[in-house]
Amino acid sequence: MNMRAERVGEQMKQELMDIINNKLKDPRVGFLTITEVQPTNDLSLAKVYFTVLGNDKERENTFKGLEKATGFLKTEIAQRMRLRIVPDLQFEYDESIDYGNRIERLIQDLHRKD
Repeated sequence: MNMRAERVGEQMKQELMDIINNKLKDPRVGFLTITEVQPTNDLSLAKVYFTVLGNDKERENTFKGLEKATGFLKTEIAQRMRLRIVPDLQFEYDESIDYGNRIERLIQDLHRKD
């Protein structure tokens, strides 16, 4: 990823968190954290990775809420960042946190057995 795409991704991450926390009124969107935004070099697409505090049903509801709010989020990003081309937003659940927690539990179980 080039430097401009990295800067845009970092700013988009901050702006999306602010918009979701303060302006998005969809009750399906629970407590979430955006872990990373990876725009393509031409800024035509941005993958938005998120985690949700809760179970699988809450994760699915949050995903549906984010998908439904994509147009609103894209409009808000356009106003705040003044980009000539606003990337399409593609939301993906970030499984790295769950994977890390699973590894942590396995390590703790090994230490308890010793």
